Amino acid sequence: MRISIAEYLRAIGVSELTPLTSPFDPGYDPKTLESHLQQSSHLMSGLKISMACWMVADEDSSRMKVSMARQHGVVPVTGGGPFEVAVVQGQLERYLDLCADMGFLRIECGEGFTDIHLEPKEIVELAHDRGLEVQFELGEKHAGSFEETTVDALIEQGKRWLDAGAVHLVVEGRENAAEVGVFSTNGNLQTGFAERFADAFGLDTVIFEAPNKPSQFALLDHFGPQVRLSNVRLEELLRVEIYRRGLHSDAFSNPILRPQLPSVASGAAASEKL
Repeated sequence: MRISIAEYLRAIGVSELTPLTSPFDPGYDPKTLESHLQQSSHLMSGLKISMACWMVADEDSSRMKVSMARQHGVVPVTGGGPFEVAVVQGQLERYLDLCADMGFLRIECGEGFTDIHLEPKEIVELAHDRGLEVQFELGEKHAGSFEETTVDALIEQGKRWLDAGAVHLVVEGRENAAEVGVFSTNGNLQTGFAERFADAFGLDTVIFEAPNKPSQFALLDHFGPQVRLSNVRLEELLRVEIYRRGLHSDAFSNPILRPQLPSVASGAAASEKL
């Protein structure tokens, strides 16, 4: 008798989840990316294409990568750096034209290393005119870990971008998740700050950059399987997803991640009603 993996996972209590991780392509060749998409596209909520690397790689290769993501039903997203450079250099509209022509479906905006003197509504409307969604990144790349006043200001900034039509807000984490954003100097998750973003915007809207194993596991341990993560390297995506589903040895002991057998889950629900 043949049994599918999906059937087995249901039998051991692993929940079926919508894609909640947006991995990061740091500049892989098209064949490598195609292999990852074939293996894991059903786990991807989006795919950030290689910072500005797609601008200096062979153009046909970059276009191929964007096209492959779309063919697999994955939203191809640009990184925020090229947006900031385009604005400062006075070429935002040409940049948006290029993104649309390349086949991207979403751009990331931010003020990570520059000051953008344009209104969110103006930027979002220009993007929408070209069929592009917008996500905005909260936090600076070189300003260190957040402080209370920083979080206050970023929450207000995030609200302005959502009101303008942004679909997601991304909390900065850079490449090392240490001394940046919600991560302290030694890389520990500052849960109070992370919770403030989650409370303000909801886990459906806020995305936490989690570029390494400690940051990924810390966010999943704290928020549970519904937290959205980004900047996960492609080769680490499957590890993140087994942790999310409680199939990793370190996750299995966490009650909010450990799979619940259907009979156990039903009994717990019945007890709550009494």
